[in-house]
Amino acid sequence: MLEIIVFKESDMGRTLRISGNGTVTFPLAGNLKLSELSVPEAESFLAVKLSDYIKAPQVTILIKEYGNKQIYVLGEVKKPGAIQLPTERKLTVLEAITLAGGFTDIAAPDRTKVLRNANGQNQSIEVKISRITKEGDKSADIFLEPNDTVFVPQSFF
Repeated sequence: MLEIIVFKESDMGRTLRISGNGTVTFPLAGNLKLSELSVPEAESFLAVKLSDYIKAPQVTILIKEYGNKQIYVLGEVKKPGAIQLPTERKLTVLEAITLAGGFTDIAAPDRTKVLRNANGQNQSIEVKISRITKEGDKSADIFLEPNDTVFVPQSFF
């Protein structure tokens, strides 16, 4: 549930629910896909759409109620379970593992996998944590999407 406020345009304010396909309908702007945008991105996007009708619109979007935007961290982490995805930015694999308490002593960090269902296709994406932590390769720390599962396997002894 979103509360959308347009500064000095009190009649434009709305409380809206994002539809199942990730869209909202807003006066003058039409049907907008907001589900894959951060709050600042959505504010800018809507401001651009309204700028044809309102001079320099200032848009504020407040999240009043969260949908089911979770990821799951399982396996050899200290606090396995569901983690709510932040709305203001995207969450990375390493951040999710940190939120899950970090690795256990018997974890195999370089065999971490992200399990994702994209367009009906199951994907398994390998993430070598040492590339991120030891080599400083931030591109290896992929962004998570709703319903992703981060799985950290046990190391072999």
